[in-house]
Amino acid sequence: MISAVIPVFNEHESLKALCKVLIPNLSKLDRNYEVIFVDDGSTDSSLTILKQFAKINSKVKIYSLRKKSGKAEALTLGFKKAKGNYIVTLDADLQDRPQEISKLLRTAKEGNWDVVSGWRKDRSDPWRKIISSKFFNFLASAFWGLQMHDYNSGLKLYTKEAAKSLHLYGGMHRFIPLLAYDQGFSVTEVPVQHDERKYGKSKYGFSKIFKDLPDMFTMLFLTKYAKRPFHLFGLIGGIFLIAGLGISIYLTVLHFEGYAISRRPLLFLGMLFIISGFQVLFTGFLADLIINLSNKRVQEFSIKYSTKE
Repeated sequence: MISAVIPVFNEHESLKALCKVLIPNLSKLDRNYEVIFVDDGSTDSSLTILKQFAKINSKVKIYSLRKKSGKAEALTLGFKKAKGNYIVTLDADLQDRPQEISKLLRTAKEGNWDVVSGWRKDRSDPWRKIISSKFFNFLASAFWGLQMHDYNSGLKLYTKEAAKSLHLYGGMHRFIPLLAYDQGFSVTEVPVQHDERKYGKSKYGFSKIFKDLPDMFTMLFLTKYAKRPFHLFGLIGGIFLIAGLGISIYLTVLHFEGYAISRRPLLFLGMLFIISGFQVLFTGFLADLIINLSNKRVQEFSIKYSTKE
C-alpha cells in the first residue's frame, strides 16, 4: 500500500486539477493506495473542495487543523495517520508532478532506499527563490556532509519506518533528508520534472532565507550536540576563556613594565571574556548534567532489524 500525504493551505484553485492527475497515477502503481489531505487551517474554500473529494472517493481522507500550524506539523500529522508501506509527499500547487511518483517508488525498491527525494533539476521558480534555495542547499551540504542538490523538494518518498520516525515542527520540514540520515536511514535523490506555478501564489519568498538560517543553527545543535551539549558550550566557553586570559597576560606584562592599564578598554574586554567563558562553560555543564540524568529513563532506539522474540 502507498499513502500520499499532501499538506494544503489556501490551495482551492489547484485542488481539482491535482486530483484529476494524482488519482489516476496512483491507480497505475498496481497497489492499494490512500490519499491523505492535511488542511493547515485554510481560510478559503479548500476544505469544502476536499470534502467533496472524500464523498466521491473513499480512499481520500481529510484531516483539518483548527488553525494554521505550519507545513512541518501538517506533515507529521499525515505521517501519523498514514497506513501505507510507502509514503509519498507532494505539494498541492501542482508544481510537483504526480507522474514522478512511480520513478521515486522504483528507485526506492531497486536501491532499497528509505528516503528518495525529488531533485528539481530544472526548477521553474523566480530566480530569487532559486538563488536562496541553492545557498541553503550549499550550506546544509557543507555543514552535515550529506551532499544533496535539493533538500526542500516537496516531492519525497519514504518507507513507513522512516516517515513515522520523523517528528517535525517549526521549519524542520526543510531538513527531512538530514533528519532521516541522522537516524541511520538511507537517503538519495533523483531528478524530477518541476512545473511553473499555475494556481495561486507561493507561500514563500526570498525572505525565507532569513528563516532558514536560524533553523539551520537549531538543526546543527540538534543533530550534533543534542546528546553532548558540553562539547559545544565547552568549545565556545574555552575560546572566550583563552582570549580573556591572553589579554590578561598581555596587560600583566605591560603592568610590570610600568605602563598604566587600569583605564585601558582592553582590560574590561579581557574581564568580559573571562566572565563570559565561565558562564558558558557552566551552562554547558548544567545542560550535560540534565541530559545525562534524563537518559536514565528508557531510551528509544531506531532498529533496522531484529529477530522475533
